[in-house]
Amino acid sequence: MSKKYFSIFLVIALFSSAIYYTKEIQTPLLYLFNSIKTTYIDTVDNFNKTIENHFFQQKTIQKLHKKLQQCNENKLIMLQLTSELKDLYTQNNVQLATTPQVQLVRTISYEKFGNFNRLWLDIDDYNGSKIYGLIYKTFVAGIVIEKNKQPLALLNKDIKSTYSVYIGKNKAPGIAHGNNTHYIIINFIPAWYNIKKGDEVTTSGLDTLFFKGLKVGKIISVKQIQGYQSAIVQPYYMAKEPNYFYIIRKVK
Repeated sequence: MSKKYFSIFLVIALFSSAIYYTKEIQTPLLYLFNSIKTTYIDTVDNFNKTIENHFFQQKTIQKLHKKLQQCNENKLIMLQLTSELKDLYTQNNVQLATTPQVQLVRTISYEKFGNFNRLWLDIDDYNGSKIYGLIYKTFVAGIVIEKNKQPLALLNKDIKSTYSVYIGKNKAPGIAHGNNTHYIIINFIPAWYNIKKGDEVTTSGLDTLFFKGLKVGKIISVKQIQGYQSAIVQPYYMAKEPNYFYIIRKVK
């Protein structure tokens, strides 16, 4: 063995012995090695958790979406039940029997470019012979009709979006429809009702499209027209990105 290789072997042997038998050298090296291993294990664990979260995140989001959907549906049903209970307390021998049904639906696209008041909807088990009430959260958004055998949403501002409403505490009846602007028009309000600016407009439920008591908007002006009154309403529903709505499949 040459002197060069012998010297290298001697140094390695002495260094190994020193590490093995000398506490002053062994301790810091052991700490260093353990720190490296701990960092490695933590990195692997964090990586595994990240992968796990990534794969299970979608399921969690889906569960939360379903819970939110159910909460919104329950809220809508409670609004109708509350309205029914108020009527029950003010009348005698009234039986409360109701099984309302609401469904979350998704928008597909606008019917025509530039017309933001009409939307194609994706509705399961769509029945084209019916007209449905359309709700955004707890606000009235419009109605759903059939066109070319497909469900078409007519939002509040569309001139053909029509439904019955009550105005103010005295529940003045009227027929609401859009005027293709920023507002809703209410016609055929009986002249003997005292309505004023700021009165709240809600659904009457008499057209079987909506639950009674859903919020539509507030009166901003009133005028007399041939024995009736007409009012302009600022609607509550003002969503700029209408991705999802609820339709009322059954009121009672």
